[in-house]
Amino acid sequence: MKLLDGKLISDQIKAEIASEVKENFLGKNLNAPHIAAVLVGDDASSQSYVAGKEKACRDVGFISSIYRYPAHTSTEKLLEVIDFLNIDPEIDGFIVQLPLPAHIHEQKIIERIDPLKDIDGFHPMNLGKMMLGLPCYIPATPLGIITLLDRYNIETEGKNCVVLGRSHIVGTPISILLSRKSKRGNATVTLCHSYTSDIASITRQADILIVAMGKQGFVTADMVKKNAVVVDVGIHRIPSEETKSGFRIKGDVDFENVSKKCSFITPVPGGVGLMTVVSLLQNGLKSAKKEIS
Repeated sequence: MKLLDGKLISDQIKAEIASEVKENFLGKNLNAPHIAAVLVGDDASSQSYVAGKEKACRDVGFISSIYRYPAHTSTEKLLEVIDFLNIDPEIDGFIVQLPLPAHIHEQKIIERIDPLKDIDGFHPMNLGKMMLGLPCYIPATPLGIITLLDRYNIETEGKNCVVLGRSHIVGTPISILLSRKSKRGNATVTLCHSYTSDIASITRQADILIVAMGKQGFVTADMVKKNAVVVDVGIHRIPSEETKSGFRIKGDVDFENVSKKCSFITPVPGGVGLMTVVSLLQNGLKSAKKEIS
């Protein structure tokens, strides 16, 4: 078994981005790429993700801005914020951190973002272009998964890939990317979800298993074929008296037992989560270079 080491690969990519920022922006007396995040409420996971993004921006020489608003912020107020960021010439790209408080109309917020600044890749225009294989911002977590497979030279062509979870953030886009006619595509993809019958019989056929069910420890060793590649997208905070933070991070996969059967597997933490952050930086660099039109 080998680890798909998100820390190792994300550090490599950050070094590459930092070099490009130094050479092609600062070295030419241009402003560094500037990306922003809008954070509504006090969700602990969202705050942790945004803090990680802010640190990653500093690491590569980006400018980072955080717009924080209380949980009771209205949809109308948030739309005003998005309108401001859409036209602000100093902001190359931005994200609205999800999930939003329940009273906010999430889809209306996503659709208001200028697709050219939508570095999360959630706008319908970017998702549509992704389906067609056109230049676009690819959602950060699916992009991170594809990058991880690519950097470890894991072949997808002709492979049976099973994706657990059909969210528009992870499951659906990664299923499309893996099935496209592309370098890390050309796979036969099965997309499973909460209504799928006998999931274990399907996962046991997977050469590559992507798990984004949002259920801690959902995938057990008996559900995985020998020498499969397993990518665990889940992140769960489990209370623990043994850590300074008071919790441990676990995934959707029973790592201890599943890892014994795998050829490759992502750790949690240290896997897909770090790749998500660095993928956002890659999209931010694209926005600053005006590569998407």
